[in-house]
Amino acid sequence: MSGLPDVSGLAHLDDAEVYRQLTAASKAVSRDLLCDPVTLARGLDPTFKMRPHLRVIGNAMAGLERGDYDRLLIVCPPQVGKSTSVAEWGPFWWLGLHPEDRVAVTSYSDALALRRGKTIREYVEEYGHEYDLALKPGSGAAQDYSLTTGGGVRSVSVGSGLTGFSVNLLVIDDPHKDRADAESARSRQAVHDWYSSAALKRLQPDRNAVVGILTRWHPDDWAGRRLAEEGSLEEGGRWKVVHLPAIADPKFGPDPLGRAPGEPLPHPKIRTKDRAALLAWWDDMKRTSIVRDWHALGQGDPQPAEGALVSEELLRLIRDLGDGVEPQKTAVAVDPSGGGRDTAGVVGGFLGDDNRVWITHDWSDVMSSTEWSTAACRLAHETDASVVFVETNYGGDMCELAIRTSWEALQAEGEIPAKKLPPMVKSVRAKQGKLLRAEPIAQQMILDRVRLRGLFTDLEREWATWMPTDPYSPGRIDASVYLVYGLIPVPGASAVIHAPRPQQPTSGGRRPGGGDAAASYTRRIGGR
Repeated sequence: MSGLPDVSGLAHLDDAEVYRQLTAASKAVSRDLLCDPVTLARGLDPTFKMRPHLRVIGNAMAGLERGDYDRLLIVCPPQVGKSTSVAEWGPFWWLGLHPEDRVAVTSYSDALALRRGKTIREYVEEYGHEYDLALKPGSGAAQDYSLTTGGGVRSVSVGSGLTGFSVNLLVIDDPHKDRADAESARSRQAVHDWYSSAALKRLQPDRNAVVGILTRWHPDDWAGRRLAEEGSLEEGGRWKVVHLPAIADPKFGPDPLGRAPGEPLPHPKIRTKDRAALLAWWDDMKRTSIVRDWHALGQGDPQPAEGALVSEELLRLIRDLGDGVEPQKTAVAVDPSGGGRDTAGVVGGFLGDDNRVWITHDWSDVMSSTEWSTAACRLAHETDASVVFVETNYGGDMCELAIRTSWEALQAEGEIPAKKLPPMVKSVRAKQGKLLRAEPIAQQMILDRVRLRGLFTDLEREWATWMPTDPYSPGRIDASVYLVYGLIPVPGASAVIHAPRPQQPTSGGRRPGGGDAAASYTRRIGGR
């Protein structure tokens, strides 16, 4: 059989010498497999399917081990073998070369990290004897075990337990759970803080390497922040980047596989030469995904797609500290969690004496009915709001009751003075879908009748990325929409919502824009 040593010349040797030479030959073959983790996987696991993109990933891992670079980022679609190659075979391969090293494998959840750790331990138990790797007696924990050679593996979720564990190879496998997690500024910052304050501080000076494999959900996700702060090798920075989109696109630069634009990425379960099947697979993924998911999951390109309600440029233009503008009416608007999602929108703002709506607060988050009603009351108290607009499509009178009950509870606890009168609670009912409700407010932004009193990262992100085809309903957009409808007259409002009619602007107020709205907007784009 091909690959086995030639034993024809061993007939004159005694059994012990034959065994010694056969063992040496077998070990030499095993050592040859250690050129990269993909070659190792192919050599040891008969079910492992080699594909061209996995060869690229294997070569990149080999460069990391050689010290050509110490930071490696791999971005490609899900289910194409990247995690198996890097987060499972990768640590075992590394220990085969450096049995004294300590490897940390991290992911967004303990369960996923633990699964990776168990798989690596199984490799040690099944194949370790070929590389003189063995579990240290008494080291049986699946998430934290040591080898007799001094090395070891710890598998934990991002954000937890690396204290007391020195690290030579850090593997970060999908630090963000999904798009919602990555689009939460709080969640993203928690990942950034963990990486900076905990993970990096465990790396050792004699040998340290970091490899990240992930779906790019957000420009400021873990990978985006690393590239923004340290840069790619091509830009003179630190990170080796292997970007393998589902469909080759020249906008990403030279393709690592040398594919022409429009060519599909291979898949472990589809023959590489079956181009039609590959194109059909990726086309189906594109057709069954919302636009942003396709760009993130398939293309590794977390940029807002065309067709969003407003542009990021416009949102930057309408940011203003609003010095000198006097509030005429202050309000809080609430879009309760419901309708198949968990995020409640709680947004505050006021109608200024310039007859603009100024958005001042965004307290939206994943909240229960008790939590969002309490948040709305706290915000109303903090801003001295006279009215709370609450959408009642899903909760009816219960939404209004929840706010009144929370106000009384906060008064009973002493957080709100007992004598302070509660704001009016006014019901808003949506009569049309989100797009028809939001488009008139987007137009008000273009006409410079709505401004943001500062930077609201998550609120702006929803406005600049939500697509009409998206199945979810972000609460921040709805809450800000109801705030504007409640504070200023909006043409066509009665056709899309049922809400209290706002007062007409007073004749003495300053007119927004200072003249023709389109001309004003054009001047502002050129003038800022």
